[in-house]
Amino acid sequence: MRGPHNILRLIRTGATFERTGAMGAVLDAMEAPPRLRAAARIVGWPFRWMGYKGDPNLPPITRAITALGPAYIKFGQILSTRADVVGVELADQLRMLQDRLPPFPTDIAKSIVEADLGQPVDDLFSEFSEPVAAASIAQVHRARIRDSGQEVAVKVVRPGIGPAFRRDIDAFHFAARFIEVLSPSTRRLRPRDVVNHFESVVSGELDMRLESASASEFAENTKNDAGFDVPKPHWGLSSRRVMTSDWAEGLPMGDPVALIAAGHDVSHIATRVIQLFLQHALRDGFFHADMHHGNLKVAANGDIIAYDFGIMGEIDEYTRRVYAEILMGFIRRDYRRVARVHFEAGYVPRDRDEAAFARALRAVGEPIFGADANRISMANLLAYLFEVTERFGMRTQTQLILLQRTMVVVEGVARSVDPQLNIWDAAKPVVSDYIKSSLGPQALARDLAKAAQTVGRYGPLLPQMVEQALWDRAHPEEAQLNVIVPKPVVPTWLVALAFAGIGAAIGLGLR
Repeated sequence: MRGPHNILRLIRTGATFERTGAMGAVLDAMEAPPRLRAAARIVGWPFRWMGYKGDPNLPPITRAITALGPAYIKFGQILSTRADVVGVELADQLRMLQDRLPPFPTDIAKSIVEADLGQPVDDLFSEFSEPVAAASIAQVHRARIRDSGQEVAVKVVRPGIGPAFRRDIDAFHFAARFIEVLSPSTRRLRPRDVVNHFESVVSGELDMRLESASASEFAENTKNDAGFDVPKPHWGLSSRRVMTSDWAEGLPMGDPVALIAAGHDVSHIATRVIQLFLQHALRDGFFHADMHHGNLKVAANGDIIAYDFGIMGEIDEYTRRVYAEILMGFIRRDYRRVARVHFEAGYVPRDRDEAAFARALRAVGEPIFGADANRISMANLLAYLFEVTERFGMRTQTQLILLQRTMVVVEGVARSVDPQLNIWDAAKPVVSDYIKSSLGPQALARDLAKAAQTVGRYGPLLPQMVEQALWDRAHPEEAQLNVIVPKPVVPTWLVALAFAGIGAAIGLGLR
């Protein structure tokens, strides 16, 4: 499927932007130089007739993106949180992509619910509203369970969304391969791996059973987080294309005027959004990876409510510690430490100059400190950071893609609520607490305990594993050819005794 026919899809993308009038708005938002503007017009204009017409009632850019399909809509949702990158006017246009897309008919939604749950909608719910929110993958209806009278949200996947999404991703794969061939220097950014990662993550949104599981786990992890609420799923009323969860009322996070009018402390809310994200990422290693305005609300009591758990991020404990050390290094303005962590984690090739890398990081971090938040250009900061990574040969870390992307989105949401927010001041207490708990003596004791448990679990296999490893090391030629030859036997009782001694030493050290 990833053949040259995708060229047509990519040409049609540019043609759609030209036909809907979105091309000029995008070039203006990018502050593109005259030469680039002229090139875009020359390339786009001849194929204008191939572009999708879209909904003429929508603004040009949202009209183009919605016409192109769900993958493009996801990208637009991310940009909608970055007014500091694309401008306030464009961000406002893109914000409708979060939860105000054109819905599909309620009758079709009811037929999907009936087909998946095996009962008529009227037997399950005493009330079932018209769509109250519509996004790229699914739409939400407000309903009331007939048996209990409880008010719930019923999320229904759009019909035909699977093939449409696969078509978009297919073109992205082709574009990634084309970019790598055309510009070999981009291979360090691993565009194909990035597209693979994006595909695997967003594909999970198409199965409401996985989203229900994520919501359940996330609610369990965060049940003791003050001022944070997660609507819980109703498993008996959920399926592959339908998810039913508690209904939670609140004001949209993207409406700071309404929040202020309701008496909420927007500065506290903005700080809390940043801190909650970092707590979930660092403490649990499991975080909401789609925290845009449309998925966040503020309850009457000031609690932050999170919705839509189709995209969740997960990072292992080692990566969490690396990420925390990098953040703490920036917070303390210790750029040598940040550079050292990058080298130790293997993010930067070891043949590069660590001191030079630290100075480059200083040029990224120093403009942030001592400047008013509203004077910091995130677009310029990201552009320079990209130059630094290119200069030092850093490869894209696919395990950090969601974390990095969500950090950008969360910052954009927080800044829209409180433009004066200083992200570093907000992050410092959370990162400091994590560093203390994960890098101190108690953390060392926990690591040793885990090592002892691992040794104990694999104890019966250890003699055979060590014997095989010693033999392969002593006879690399035979090991490589997989030749069966007589092997000298290392006394298993000796190996077992050695590992028993290691386990005992570790156990004594933990007491």
